[in-house]
Amino acid sequence: MTDPRAELSRIYWENVGETTNSPHIGDADVPEGAPSMNIHSQDFEREPSREEAEAALALLRRWAGDVSPEEVATLDPLVSRLIPGQEVSNYPALARAYPDAFEVDDAYKASMPDLQNGPSSLIRGAKQQIQHVGISNFRLPIRFHTRDNGDLTLETSVTGTVSLEAEKKGINMSRIMRTFYKHAEKTFSFEVIEAALDAYKTDLESFDARIQMRFSFPMKVESLRSGLEGYQYYDIALELIEQAGVRKKIVHLDYVYSSTCPCSLELSEHARQFRGQLATPHSQRSVARISVLLEEGAETLWFEDLIDRARSAVPTETQVMVKREDEQAFAELNAANPIFVEDAARLFTEQLHIDPRISDFRVIASHQESLHSHDAVSVLTEGPTFEAASLDPRLFASLFHVG
Repeated sequence: MTDPRAELSRIYWENVGETTNSPHIGDADVPEGAPSMNIHSQDFEREPSREEAEAALALLRRWAGDVSPEEVATLDPLVSRLIPGQEVSNYPALARAYPDAFEVDDAYKASMPDLQNGPSSLIRGAKQQIQHVGISNFRLPIRFHTRDNGDLTLETSVTGTVSLEAEKKGINMSRIMRTFYKHAEKTFSFEVIEAALDAYKTDLESFDARIQMRFSFPMKVESLRSGLEGYQYYDIALELIEQAGVRKKIVHLDYVYSSTCPCSLELSEHARQFRGQLATPHSQRSVARISVLLEEGAETLWFEDLIDRARSAVPTETQVMVKREDEQAFAELNAANPIFVEDAARLFTEQLHIDPRISDFRVIASHQESLHSHDAVSVLTEGPTFEAASLDPRLFASLFHVG
């Protein structure tokens, strides 16, 4: 058999050619069977040509065809990919067709790796407790009760998390989804969410757990003067938290309204009165995110009840169905209820105070200014549940609602 080293030297000799420049590689330095060569050092650094690569590949295939698969593997297991029909003992040929008839039994399942439930030695980074780990935006249809005893099926986005102890590697995320599906066919309420939380807290062997469900809740609203009706959609989230053995039920509502600036209104009227100048006050679409902790043992706080509270506080809710008389009425309603962002937070708070079903709460208001290039915002909290020294940097950006 031809010595491959000598053959490679021959290929190089034919492609590079002889040179008289130093440095010189003498006979003692040349592979067995190869002639001595004078080589420019710069030739080692140049890119090989396609012809050289093809010649080297042909030689490699010739050599691999005359030796055992183990010898090929010793050189480099990847070489087998360059050799048609060649199988290497440590790189076997794999089936490419999907095995429709394959069935998983208990023994096979027991043999499958489960890295998330592996030993603590597999933990990467600091061995420290994680307060929240789970899934976000897992969607499924859920049925909800309404105040008039009807049921609605709504697409719902679920976030489910548990705490993870410092010595545990991870959790099986799919268990959260499987647990939720066990209860998805039931009419949902906080009691059913509690059942789901109990189940996946047990499945995942965690001491703290949380479930949040977000959805868009439709409610038929009548226009101001024309008598037309249309559906207003409210972003609502239900949240159930268990921490240190204590459970809390929280409802979040985004209420969208128009805010007319009191200062701008007065200045516009001043221009009319003193100069006969037509002027309009600036008003803008505004959003309040109202979060309430439900009082333990109190009667049901329906979604419609919380929406009514918000509308009683700030009646200038954006409209769905509008004719000319409704548009005029809306202008009059705004003029009768001008509010700064500070006023909005306090007006919502006033309504929340008088409802015995509500314990702690938080009001976040954002007036997305038509006068300024920035927004006016306020945050008002009551009770320890929503206290926070720091705010999410993207919090106010999340209050931007498009039509």
